[in-house]
Amino acid sequence: MSPPQPDPDAAARLALAQHRAFATGLLALMGVLTVLSYAFEPGWGSDLLQASAKAGFVGGIADWFAVTALFRHPLGLPIPHTAILPRQKERLGQALGRFVARHVFTQDEVAQVLGRLDLPGILHRFLADPQSARPAAEALAGMLPRMLSSVEDGRARRLISRLVPRVVGGAGAGQVVARALRGLVEGGRHQEVLSFLLLELKAGLARRETAIRAAIEERVREQGGRLVGWALGASIARRVLATINSELDRVNPDGSELRQAFDEWARREIARMEQDPARAAEIGAAIRRVVAHETLQTWMWDIWARLRRALEADAARPSGRTITLIEGALGNLGAMLERDPAARARVQRGAEAAIARLLPVAQAHLAEFIAHVIASWDTETISDRLELRVGKDLQFVRVNGTLVGFFVGGLVYAVLRGVFGHASF
Repeated sequence: MSPPQPDPDAAARLALAQHRAFATGLLALMGVLTVLSYAFEPGWGSDLLQASAKAGFVGGIADWFAVTALFRHPLGLPIPHTAILPRQKERLGQALGRFVARHVFTQDEVAQVLGRLDLPGILHRFLADPQSARPAAEALAGMLPRMLSSVEDGRARRLISRLVPRVVGGAGAGQVVARALRGLVEGGRHQEVLSFLLLELKAGLARRETAIRAAIEERVREQGGRLVGWALGASIARRVLATINSELDRVNPDGSELRQAFDEWARREIARMEQDPARAAEIGAAIRRVVAHETLQTWMWDIWARLRRALEADAARPSGRTITLIEGALGNLGAMLERDPAARARVQRGAEAAIARLLPVAQAHLAEFIAHVIASWDTETISDRLELRVGKDLQFVRVNGTLVGFFVGGLVYAVLRGVFGHASF
């Protein structure tokens, strides 16, 4: 059995009890003085004391009734218009929620608090501390499978399948391709691509030489008859293959007409894509058709599935590259916030702008939350909590009512006695 938790309102309860005892004691004093006044010899002094004590006692009783009626029924009697706050807790909660949302949790107040907080500094200190950056990286890595699975959702997958071809094959796709190709050409990498393609073509011809010869011989027989095909088919096939291989061998790395023509063609096409919007649009449309093709999308989603499984498996390992990469990125962000005032300002402005956009919704939810919490309190709880917050000050109302009644009662008696020669209370 767990030990009882200390009452967080113990000090407030003690202060309320002390002030309540003082106010009640003062009221009792007025009652005692009223009774004692009848024991004295009749005279101006005893009559003044009696009038003052009676007025103080009545004033104290009236204020005790008023203060008590706010929180409960006086003496437990269901007198109308008493226990006001518990009976009006729903309206009280709504009014308090609206007040806090509209006059406390305002945009100006929140902006001032954010300005004093120095969010970039807090973020920098958090990220610069390995004891906090490492758990943050592990938490982000733990969220990675859920984030990746959202891409696999049917609606998200369909949206991506429609969106990616439009983005990749948009109006600027031709310009992007042109810049990429120009980088290859300027570095001479396009000739390496051509060499690779030629080598692959030669290897493919070598692998399929028998099938190609058979196809050529069959074509010769179709065009020239069986006799010509039998006599010349094999010879023509050998010559065709030999000629192709000879031409491919002539395209050497040291330069050839074909390579020069390829270089000129590549540069001319790049210039067209950069200068001719129609040509760039054609390239974009072609890319869009290729990316939107069902076969290519199936292949891309297959690659994505493999990549996702690898990422999820790596993110689950404490020593995996994913956690290390995220931790390094967080550390770099913290260092950037320390060195770059512009980055600090962007983070501060971004946080303020985000909170400003969310503030109206937050205000509405805050008002509803306060109203719901107060409405859910039972009568005893709301009476106890409200009285703990304002009850001490309300006991001074009782004290002041008793003392004011005492002095005003004595003053009224003295005035009436002086004017009319006698007064009766």
